[in-house]
Amino acid sequence: MNPIQKYLKNLFAAERLLGNDAKLIGLTKADAVLTTLVNEKKVPGISISVLQEGDVVLQKGYGYADFEEKIPVHPEKTLFRIASVSKPIAATALAQMVADGQIDLDASFYNYVPYYPKKAHDFTLRQLACHTAGIRGYRGIEYGLNKPYSIKESISVFKDDDLLFKPGTSYFYTSYGWVLISLAMQEVSGIPFEDYVHKKVLATLGMKSTFDPKAVLNADVLHRVTKFYSKNRKGFRTAIPVNNFFKLAGGGYLSTAADIAKLGQAYLEGKILTHDVLSQFLTSKTIKGVPTYYGLGWQVSQDKKGRRFYGHVGNGVGGYSNFFVYPEQQMVLVILVNCTSPNIQVELDEVIDALIVSRTEES
Repeated sequence: MNPIQKYLKNLFAAERLLGNDAKLIGLTKADAVLTTLVNEKKVPGISISVLQEGDVVLQKGYGYADFEEKIPVHPEKTLFRIASVSKPIAATALAQMVADGQIDLDASFYNYVPYYPKKAHDFTLRQLACHTAGIRGYRGIEYGLNKPYSIKESISVFKDDDLLFKPGTSYFYTSYGWVLISLAMQEVSGIPFEDYVHKKVLATLGMKSTFDPKAVLNADVLHRVTKFYSKNRKGFRTAIPVNNFFKLAGGGYLSTAADIAKLGQAYLEGKILTHDVLSQFLTSKTIKGVPTYYGLGWQVSQDKKGRRFYGHVGNGVGGYSNFFVYPEQQMVLVILVNCTSPNIQVELDEVIDALIVSRTEES
């Protein structure tokens, strides 16, 4: 019996036992897909946290935080690299600065960082946040840099390069834009970016298990950090060493699935600032009338079944992440994986759909 046949057999058997209980059938299907991903060695480990109206629907670890030592994943304790799911965290802090009148999204970036080399065109923080400023992306080995740059030092990597296009005329996704945003926020606040985010976002929301990369120097944190893997034809191997501190705002944080779910729930409950401010962040921008499906630090779109969501997908060295908030279904879904580019988004979409369908049919 091949893996697909085995999965279907187990699923159909569960459905017979569970009858017409849509919630349990949805959970069983999601659990089966995630278990199969681990059993078939498509990923070393997975952590998932799903909430509906603040109640836990599913919170579980699958596989291993350390594949060789067989250390299991724990959804509330195991720390993953969340990659670009860092952007909604940084965007929440930026929104706080906007609400406090410290930053004007439509002011020139140079108002806040006057020492950045002048380009052919001016650009704004809003354009940086929605990837329409024309800042370039990674080149060559930059994706996996392992240099202890500070945020300010790191701009040396790209600061002398021309803009890709006139700001506001096109869309190009790049984490370097969020490096510049974090630098501006640091200059405005007068304190390190990571300290501002901790004070205004993490501490406020009780996200006690979300850390910047420097925190792994603390032994109490280090033992909770998953081992980071990449995958080739021979299986899993330890990922290359990287230092993600400089791109903290765009892709540097470590966190648990349960902690990221707290961020999504805070948005659903309206605990994050005012609608006037947040609507700017959670509205897709358009270029020449065509939507980019991206707001300010948030992907804003619809899934294949037309259900509205905002959130982010992340991929980095040793980490892959999904974070989605479905406002109409009042659901938050977070899935974290300790592997670079695992190529499992189809399966994760299947998990997400099963959970949403099962919960909304009964609600």
